[in-house]
Amino acid sequence: MYGIDQYYLIFVLPALLFSLFAQFKVKSTFNKYSRVRNTSGMTGADIARLILERNGLSDVRVEMVAGKLTDHYDPRTKVVRLSQSVYSSNSVAAIGVAAHETGHAIQHSEQYGPLVLRSTLVPVANIGSNLGFPLAIAGLFFGLPFLVNLGIIFFSLAVAFYLVTLPVEFNASSRAIRTIEDTGVLNYDEIDPAKKVLSAAAMTYVAAAAVAVGNLLRLIMLTKRRD
Repeated sequence: MYGIDQYYLIFVLPALLFSLFAQFKVKSTFNKYSRVRNTSGMTGADIARLILERNGLSDVRVEMVAGKLTDHYDPRTKVVRLSQSVYSSNSVAAIGVAAHETGHAIQHSEQYGPLVLRSTLVPVANIGSNLGFPLAIAGLFFGLPFLVNLGIIFFSLAVAFYLVTLPVEFNASSRAIRTIEDTGVLNYDEIDPAKKVLSAAAMTYVAAAAVAVGNLLRLIMLTKRRD
């Protein structure tokens, strides 16, 4: 009954298709510019350490992590983790990704508002993501409005997390581009490819938020139909 319905086709399916396109775009863009070496010869690890040093973040470490496009900043341990395809690579793509992740470290040190809010939402967002939708569907199936409302509230918290993630990621990318330009690591012709890599990566976060919003709208419309 709640597998595929008109609201799934209207709100969720387009977002899922956009998400698939975004994943393809980020992988193809990264692969393309991972073959373009930067003229400075610096690696992703080099630029990450340079940016951290310039911002006085000597307590933040840079480590390599297994996988591809698994790059992230861990605020709990203050570690910028760069994937194997970024850490030791001197490609234009690697410089962009590494600079982006160090942008998160700078956000953390400055207690950047949206990042603080996102960190606060993590526990409830995890609960909402895992329980929200099943609770709401169970409530609709058994005719229990309070369970439906509880599920929607929980899932709304997960959606809020995805939405707050957007300014966090956009800001980190903006910081990355400014830093790359200020350090002169990339020349004029290399800046645009780096921007393309970061833009493609940002698209995946927009797609994730779109899927979450689509599912929330679907839940709300299913509830109204049941009423």
